[in-house]
Amino acid sequence: MGGVVKRVLLGLCGALVVGGGVAGWWMVRDGGVAQPIRVGILHSLTGVEAACELPVVNATLVAIDEINRRGGVLGRQIEVVSADGGSDDMQFARQAERLIAQERVVVVFGGGGASNRRTIKPVFEKHRHLLIYPANSEGLDASKHVVYMGTIPNQQVIPAVSWAFQRLGKRFFVVGSDYIYSRAVSAIVKDYVGILGGEMVGEHYFALGTKDVKGVVRKVVAAKPTVIINTISGRTNKPFFAQLRAAGISTERVPTLSFSLSEIELHQFGPENMSGDYAAWSYFQSLPSRPNQAFLSQLARRQGRDGLVANDSMESAYFGVLVWAQTVQKSGTADVATVRRAIHGQTFEAPHGIVHVDHHNNGTWEPARIGKIRQDGQFDVVWSSNSPVWPKPYPSSRTPKQWQAFLQNLHKQWHGRWHGPTAYEASKK
Repeated sequence: MGGVVKRVLLGLCGALVVGGGVAGWWMVRDGGVAQPIRVGILHSLTGVEAACELPVVNATLVAIDEINRRGGVLGRQIEVVSADGGSDDMQFARQAERLIAQERVVVVFGGGGASNRRTIKPVFEKHRHLLIYPANSEGLDASKHVVYMGTIPNQQVIPAVSWAFQRLGKRFFVVGSDYIYSRAVSAIVKDYVGILGGEMVGEHYFALGTKDVKGVVRKVVAAKPTVIINTISGRTNKPFFAQLRAAGISTERVPTLSFSLSEIELHQFGPENMSGDYAAWSYFQSLPSRPNQAFLSQLARRQGRDGLVANDSMESAYFGVLVWAQTVQKSGTADVATVRRAIHGQTFEAPHGIVHVDHHNNGTWEPARIGKIRQDGQFDVVWSSNSPVWPKPYPSSRTPKQWQAFLQNLHKQWHGRWHGPTAYEASKK
């Protein structure tokens, strides 16, 4: 599984074409011809996470295509080397090392899920390199070698919990997958439900990839929550929502508020058992803004208008490339160290609104939004923050030292990984 670096890749919705080699990392000209700027894309192209990550790869390439069509950056085209994380933490680490040390890319876009990101972060710190990470995350993390283009809990989870407490009810049941994102977000939810004066009536974490949910749904029924908080990853969502409906838990009786369910999952699983519930993101495909319509038009050029689907991670991947390119253009160089410093303070009009890279923690200022799931798999925005929210990696319900101890305990519990046993691993015991 080690050497999975591709220069021609067939993607989810068409050909993802990436380039060949260059003579020298920093060489700008060879025989008077401007040499391309070499960048890496690191996502799961195979395995259980590929269905969610291939669309993010497409959105990344949409931005690169857009830049190259208008002449590139500093008069140089962008050339892509794409690596497959294979839905496996250690393969992600090997591919990050290879992209940086052997392929000599000047930036890497991607990083997979929360467990993948935490596994590869030391690689970027060792090489003093730069990762542009598009997905929402659990926070509790900050590195000058990672730019966090997605939302973190004080921009997504905490505003949504407050909204749900005021409008949906005060008894909360948390369900998630047994990995770092769900565990951390659930801890934050529990802290803030307590601060608000609500009640936690139950929690459960599924093995990653499981479809066995019946016993947990019985626990939900018995606990009588007024709100279900959902951080389930991937395909477990489909049987969970189906079993909720089979048990008589309707969206009207007990609504679910999700932090990991987007347009992509609704498209893949079908919205039949999910319409009427809620999700919290900064971006929704249904946003009517002119920049969003331009983004969707660009995306349609690659994947076609039939079944066109975009979600928060795709949009973050798209504008993350453009923010990096803007930084390179303003800096006059693609040098890693220079760009890593200069990206602080960059402001850009993204499809979902103005984003700003924070000077202190490499997060982005993002608006908070809550959408209600429609029967067509899209969202109606029912609440938005008045302005972008400053990224605060460590929620104030605990000190940074306490949050670090919480993470270390989980890491030790999981024997040096950032997730518990998967459903596949459990089946082999």
